[in-house]
Amino acid sequence: MNLQQFPKLSVMLGGLAIATSSLFVSFPSFANSQKTTPTVQKVAAAPTKNIVEVAASNGSFNTLVAAVKAAGLVEVLSGKGPFTVFAPTDEAFAKLPKGTVETLLKPENKNILVMVLTYHVVSGKVNAKDIKAGSALVPTVEGSPIKVTKSRKGVIVIDNSKVIAADVKTSNGVIHVIDTVLLPPGLF
Repeated sequence: MNLQQFPKLSVMLGGLAIATSSLFVSFPSFANSQKTTPTVQKVAAAPTKNIVEVAASNGSFNTLVAAVKAAGLVEVLSGKGPFTVFAPTDEAFAKLPKGTVETLLKPENKNILVMVLTYHVVSGKVNAKDIKAGSALVPTVEGSPIKVTKSRKGVIVIDNSKVIAADVKTSNGVIHVIDTVLLPPGLF
């Protein structure tokens, strides 16, 4: 049967394919089983929250989310991507000298804040397993490269910051949680 001859049937079947695309359906062989009901298993759904939404809902990135808002980067980091974000925790921001965060959040320092935040972002989606042992310089969205080092034991360090949680999946990329805020060279 040629589905092009039956456009309504083709559309209906196309809709069925879309509706069941998040499920894996296996039909046991009749010879192997007397069951006539198919077995349905769920496949892991793709993440629906973007980078900003995941960070905002986590509770460990309040300072980062406030900085992203102050820098006007919410729309960019909520966009299509994909992006890899090295996300400093609130504790990482607390390690900065006293008053640094407050100074960066001032409207007159927006350009500096944008530089700091975009130094934490790499274009494309890079999972931990994609990083090979050794060191490499990787260009950031800010323009300066970051040094990515992976030990033979799998420990990943970005410049001087350790990745403490890797591969947080989002709809537009991946987040790697880091323990120290990254600063572009020569900024301070």
